[in-house]
Amino acid sequence: MTKAGKFWLVVGLLAVAAMAFRVSWNALRDVASAIGADSTAATVYPLVVDGLMALALVVALVLTDADRRFALRVLAGYTAASLVLNYVHGLVPTLHGGGRTRLAEWAPAHWALVLLASSLPVGSIYFGSDLVAKVLHTKPKADKTDQTMANRSGSDLPEPGTAEPDFPLWESPDPAPAPAPSAPVAGPTEAPTQHASAEPNRKPTAPAPARPRRATGTVPQSARTTRPKRTPDELLAEARSATVGWPDSELTADRIRKAVHTSAENARTLRDTLTAERAAVAPDGPERPALHAVPDPAPAAADATDTPTETTNSPEEQAS
Repeated sequence: MTKAGKFWLVVGLLAVAAMAFRVSWNALRDVASAIGADSTAATVYPLVVDGLMALALVVALVLTDADRRFALRVLAGYTAASLVLNYVHGLVPTLHGGGRTRLAEWAPAHWALVLLASSLPVGSIYFGSDLVAKVLHTKPKADKTDQTMANRSGSDLPEPGTAEPDFPLWESPDPAPAPAPSAPVAGPTEAPTQHASAEPNRKPTAPAPARPRRATGTVPQSARTTRPKRTPDELLAEARSATVGWPDSELTADRIRKAVHTSAENARTLRDTLTAERAAVAPDGPERPALHAVPDPAPAAADATDTPTETTNSPEEQAS
C-alpha cells in the first residue's frame, strides 16, 4: 500500500471512531447524571471511559509481550463496561431526560450498575497512569543485524579514504609462495632382472611443499605450558655448573640471570652465594711458587775421594 492509501485509511478510522464516540457520549452522560454527577462531571464522563479505551489501544500497539497483553485487557474491560452502560441507557427510558434516577428496578442490579459506573473514573486514573509508565520505561530492543554508527566513538570510525583490510587483524596476509622443488633424480634406465615377478620401479614423486603457517598473534596465558618451579638448591646447582669456568670479574647477577633463566632477585642471591664459596676456597694471601730442593755437592765429592781407584801397571812394571 502506498503512503497516500495508508493516510486515507487512518483518516477513515479516526472519522469512524469520532462518530462512535459521539453516539456513546449521550448515553454515558445520562448515566453519569443518574448516579448523581453534576452537569460538568456528566459532560466529561464519556472521556473517562471511551478516552481510556483509545489510550489503551495506542499503548497496545507500542508495548510488547506481557505489557501488551495488559493493555489489551484494559481495552477489553472498558469496552465491556461502556457496552453495559449503553445497554442500560437503552432499556431505561427515564435516563433520557437526565437527572438522578434508578438504573434498574431490581435493587441488586441497580447497586451493581451504580458501582460499575462510579468505579470507571477511578480505574481510568489507575490503569491510565500504569500504561503511560510502562510506555515511558520500555526500552526498545536493538536489532542485532543493524550496525549503527551513532554509538561508536570518533576513534573507532574509519578514516576517509582508507579501506579496512579484508583479512583478520590477528593474522598476517598470505606469505609469498614457496619455490617449486627441483626435478627429481631419474632412476635407472633398465629394469632390474633379478625378480621377474616384482612390480616395475615407479618414478619417485616429490612431496608437496608444506605451506607455512600464519601468525596467529600472542598465545593466551591459559594456553601456555607452565614451567615447573625450581627450588633454591636446584637453582644453586644450575648456577654452579653454568659458572664453573667464569672468572670472578664476570660473575655478575645479570649474566647469572640469563644463564639459569631466573629472576633478578634470585640472580643476586646466587651471585652472593657463589662469590662467598669462591672466597672460602681461595687462600688468604697470594700464592707463592713452590721451592725446588737442590742436592748438597759436598757428600758427593767426599764419596769420590774415598773410592779406591783401580790402577793398571804397564808391561815393563809387571815384568820387573
